[in-house]
Amino acid sequence: MQTVRIEAHVPGGVATEVYETVVDFTRYPELVETVREVVAEPAAEDGSITSHWAVNFRNGVLRWTEVDTFDREALVSRFTQTTGDFDVFEGQWSVTQDGGDAFVVFHAEFDFGVPTLASIIDPVAIRVLTESMQDILLGLFDGSVKFSHPERAAAR
Repeated sequence: MQTVRIEAHVPGGVATEVYETVVDFTRYPELVETVREVVAEPAAEDGSITSHWAVNFRNGVLRWTEVDTFDREALVSRFTQTTGDFDVFEGQWSVTQDGGDAFVVFHAEFDFGVPTLASIIDPVAIRVLTESMQDILLGLFDGSVKFSHPERAAAR
């Protein structure tokens, strides 16, 4: 299993507003070329959303469907792949107030389920996911985001 974690400060950000901006993931294709498409279904009774993703990866396109849950009180959104190209893909976005700034954490774990190709595919996936999420945050907040030591994945 691989992990990607990104920590970012949004100067002058209000945590609740930053959270609502971050969880508007249907905007992501406007912000980075890597994300080709995000289609969200109407919310379920419990407030969860099923979303369908298409993301450029190497010479092809990764596709998956995930369920997104939202805890607006805690400012946490969790996602779990239900079908798609990963064997496992899950994680969360969380936002907290840090003085006059908002602090955003993106955390994801993934596994393609192909151990023989892991040494080739995983480093590319880590780079693409890290760069895409950082670019999305920069796009969402007009380039004002400051990243603290993004941790590139470590095998468990």
